[in-house]
Amino acid sequence: MSYEKPATTLGHGELPYPAGTLVMDTISERTGHLVGVLEERTKETNKVVSRQAFMRPEGGGIEWDVPLERIKPVQASK
Repeated sequence: MSYEKPATTLGHGELPYPAGTLVMDTISERTGHLVGVLEERTKETNKVVSRQAFMRPEGGGIEWDVPLERIKPVQASK
């Protein structure tokens, strides 16, 4: 018995915070500026399969992505 993954498409999703917000991955504790959200949706029903936050590190470097539910805004110190 084999299982075939349904056909999907990638697109831009809605940002949970304004672009450029400093956010942190709650698992790795890595911080970066939120650039965008990548959504994977099924072609047939348009149902969201996954959402990834795309981030750029502070001061430049290699961008990375993590599951959207793992990010939170970094609180500015007073």
